[in-house]
Amino acid sequence: MKSIIQTPPVKRPVNLLLNEANVERARQYTANLSATVDALLAEFVERERLQRDEQRQHYAALAAAWNRLEELNGSFADEHSTL
Repeated sequence: MKSIIQTPPVKRPVNLLLNEANVERARQYTANLSATVDALLAEFVERERLQRDEQRQHYAALAAAWNRLEELNGSFADEHSTL
């Protein structure tokens, strides 16, 4: 059986401006602020991705419903065309 070697993700330094009081309070709860912020950022990104996927699906369903309505009834603007 082949062993799977997982390499750690590539990390790079970034500059963040954080509220000093929040950093001091956070250090009471974590010894590794970078890992904590990284985990919170990953959760945020996943939550935003899911929310945007839901919005995309919602708007796609809305557009499909509107298109079905127009197919059945025609467009309201058709009655008022000046052409």
